[in-house]
Parts: sequence; structure tokens; C-alpha cells
Amino acid sequence: MITAIDVALSYGKRVIFQDVNIKFTPGNCYGLIGANGAGKTTFLKILGGDFEPDRGTVSIGSRERIAVLRQDQFAFDDIKVLDTVIMGHERLYKLLAEREALYAKAEFTEEDGIRSGDLEAQVDELNGYEAESEAAVLLSGLGISEELLHKKMKELEGGEKVRVLLAQALFGNPDILLLDEPTNNLDIDSIAWLENFLDRFQNTVIIVSHDRHFLNQVCTHVADIDFGKIAIYVGNYDFWYQASQLVLQQKQNENKKATAKAKELQDFIRRFSSNASKAKQATSRKKLLDKLTLEEMPTSSRKYPFISFKAGRPCGDIILEIKGLSKKVEGNVLFKDFDLTVNKGDKIAFVGSNSLAKTTLFQILTGELKPDSGSFRWGVTMSQSYFSKENSSFFNKDVTLVEWLGEYTPVTEGETFARGFLGKMLFSGEEALKKTSVLSGGEKVRCLLSRMMLSDANCLIMDEPTNHLDLESITALNNGLIAFPEVLLFSSHDHQFVDTIANRVIELLPGGVIDKMLPFQDYLLDDGVIALRNTLS
Repeated sequence: MITAIDVALSYGKRVIFQDVNIKFTPGNCYGLIGANGAGKTTFLKILGGDFEPDRGTVSIGSRERIAVLRQDQFAFDDIKVLDTVIMGHERLYKLLAEREALYAKAEFTEEDGIRSGDLEAQVDELNGYEAESEAAVLLSGLGISEELLHKKMKELEGGEKVRVLLAQALFGNPDILLLDEPTNNLDIDSIAWLENFLDRFQNTVIIVSHDRHFLNQVCTHVADIDFGKIAIYVGNYDFWYQASQLVLQQKQNENKKATAKAKELQDFIRRFSSNASKAKQATSRKKLLDKLTLEEMPTSSRKYPFISFKAGRPCGDIILEIKGLSKKVEGNVLFKDFDLTVNKGDKIAFVGSNSLAKTTLFQILTGELKPDSGSFRWGVTMSQSYFSKENSSFFNKDVTLVEWLGEYTPVTEGETFARGFLGKMLFSGEEALKKTSVLSGGEKVRCLLSRMMLSDANCLIMDEPTNHLDLESITALNNGLIAFPEVLLFSSHDHQFVDTIANRVIELLPGGVIDKMLPFQDYLLDDGVIALRNTLS
């Protein structure tokens, strides 16, 4: 159990949260949600003891252990993968290291013998004899192959390091588990494994995540940071959304009724206050008016950008034809003899654990790379707009956002149009004059989406467009792509995003390709697909 008592945090005059009193209890999984900048990660660091609040305290049960998903991929570069995982249980790791050093001594004294007995008892109490096998099972579930277990962390790729750090947090059955974006860099299978792990986990879990499906699968409660407070809702993300919207609607309806009643009383007082026969009634109504109060509606930190894609012209009969496309990178086959015909209305989700294969395919289709063999042909009516996962090249000029967007604005429009468009994407007022060099990851994504909306393309190609976005922006993008009437080719690790948009799924596997006209959830549960995936993996 972990408890926050009278916790408050401000940045200058801006109050992040105040007077927070929350108890997180064992057996429950809490999704910590809020807009970008609401303080989710900071509050998680306060709970983990890595950040001091302005006021208040955090307490945990006696002898309880907190495990935190660390974000520093380079902190363990000179440590072996297995050891990095076991280091998640600091006390056990120190005992194992001391035991190893003791047994490595050239001369073993009687005092050493007594200490070794004490160490063995403590290691046994913490299930230390199973440490390496437990760590290996965790790593296997997260897609880390056996040949990597004894390599140093610096020999791993970035995505592999993230998975090892997640295994480190999960190791040793911690009493309190704090996870910040645990599904980052995980493929479909690894996310499903993590969902099952957390479903069986009996202690306290607190998670920050932008993956709505993941929150729905694992959360028993939602802790919502908004209006300068943190409110707990029982249920998963979808239940929180419905409940919070209902509460907001009720407050708005109550205010509307109070406003209408106030107007009615004011009209009566104005008409009859000078009428002697009605003066008593007017005075009575004035007293009622004085007692009538409107509940002040606090300002939410949640803001939804306006995202809507319009095609300049509808697609013709021929969209895209791919024949025998093949590509290797550093000797690794990404895809071979790949054939594809894209049809009108196709919204194709490209899935699979090899993100490089998907990115490379998109780069070939947009002309950034050449295939090793094979060909592709776009129809004469087609125009494409590409959202690249690596987007730094779009922001290498130190200009204002108005100037940046002006490069993609129709020649008939000017600065006023660009400012208005940026305002819809949450860059209002002075925000529109920010320099591109200081943009956050989420702000850059919103800029690139603005560019795509202005392109009027009838085929959108998107490589992980939800990266860096908060839940509100993901929801807006999700709805915008559902409404888009033409062709979409995209990749995403966001389960709900894929499931609600795609009508066709293509999975790039080492042994071939699976292509199914199915919604994503049906694709995952289809027996034929499962058998084929096992064959081609």
C-alpha cells in the first residue's frame, strides 16, 4: 500500500495539484491519466521518492518494496542483461554479489563460514536461488532472446534495452510497481504478455500510459489529474471517460437551470419592483436571487486539437500496385517478393514486431529509398502525404510556427489563415510564435499533422503517428482518420487506434506476409491467422 498525504506541487504561479490525499491499495491497478503537462510522470516520481513535492508526504507499508520502470537506457551499459534485471531487487542483488565475492576468496575463515550461512538463509528467504531463471522467463516474455542474456546492455539496441528495464521493474514480485509508459517499444505479443502478467499480479500497480486498450485491459481504477486535483474512479479507462463526461454534463445542466432561474427572477424584479402591489413579491424574489449561486466551472487541463483530413479529389480505380518488392538492410531480409494491390476505401494497418520493415516499406513507397528488386505503381489520380516516424529534418530551420506552417499553406492564404489553423491545433496566441527549435515531441507531431491536413492528399501514409501524443490528441487523430473517406496506410502499436480505424491488416513476418480483410481484434483471434503466424514467424 502507498499513501499520498496533503501532497501539493506548483511551477511558479501554475498549480499542478494541491491537497492530494490518496491511498493506493494492494490487488488494484491504477491508471494515472491527465493531459500533457498535467504532472503524471512527476507524481509518479513523487510516489517513487525521486522527486520532492512542495508540500506533503508519501508513506508505504513497513518492509514493502517499490519497483520503478527506469527511463535511462544508458545507466546499466556495462552490466550484463541478466544482472541488470536482478538489480531490480536491490537487496537481493547485494546479497548475491556479497555471496559471490565471499566464495571467491582464496582463504575461507570460520567467520566467513558463519557469514555465508547467514547469506544463504537470506537469499533463500528472497527466493534468490530462482533469480536467474525468473529473470530469464521475464525477458523471454518480453521478446529478449536467450543469446542476449549474458551480453552487456551497451550491446543491445534501444528497444531491447527498454524491455530489459521493464523486466527489471517486474522482477522479484515488488509490493508496489510504478510503470511510466511500459508499452513503449513493445510489439503486440509482448504487450499481451504484459497484460497477462499484470492481470495475475496481486500487489499495487500504478501506470502512466497513452495506450487506451492497455489501460482498459489492466486497470481496476483510474486516477485522473485535472482541475488541480487527483480524483479516483473505480473501473477502467472507458468507464472513467463515461463517468467523467456524465459528471461534467450534470454540472453544466445544473448551471443552465440556475442561469435560467436567475433570469426569470431578474425579469420579475425589473418589471415589478416599482409596482406597489407587487413590491412584496419582488422583494421576496430578490432574496431568492441572492441565495441562488452558480457553481464555478473549473478550467480543465484537457484540450482536444481539431483534426480533419480532406482529400482534394477522390481516388480513381487504380490506387497502388506492388509487385515482387524485396529489401535487405545489413544482410537482414525485411521483406521478399512482396505483392500488394490497394483498393478504394482501404485503411491498411501494417503490423509485426519488425518496425524497421514497416518504416522501410513506407520510405520506398514515398520515394525516399529504392527497393533491391521489384516495382510499385501509384495510380494517376493519387497524391500522398507521409508522416515519418523520424521527423527531425522537418524542423532544422529555426523559424516560428507561423513561418513554418506558411511553407505548406495555400498561396492564396496568409498569416491570418496560418494562425487560425495553428489555433485549432492548440497553438493559440503567443504559442504560434514559438520557434521550431524548442518544440516538444508532441508539439512536433501536431505540426506534422497540420501539414498533412493542408496537403489535401487522398492517400495518407503514417508511421507510428501516436508517438509523443497525449490521450486527447490521440482521440482526436483517431476520430479524424475514422472519418477520412479515402486510402490510409499506417503502422501503430496503439491497439485501440488500429482496431477502430483499420479494415485490413497486413503483417510482415520473417517467413512471409499475412494479408487479411479483418478488423484488428478479429485478426488477432482468428485461428487461421494464428496458425499462419506460427508458421511464418
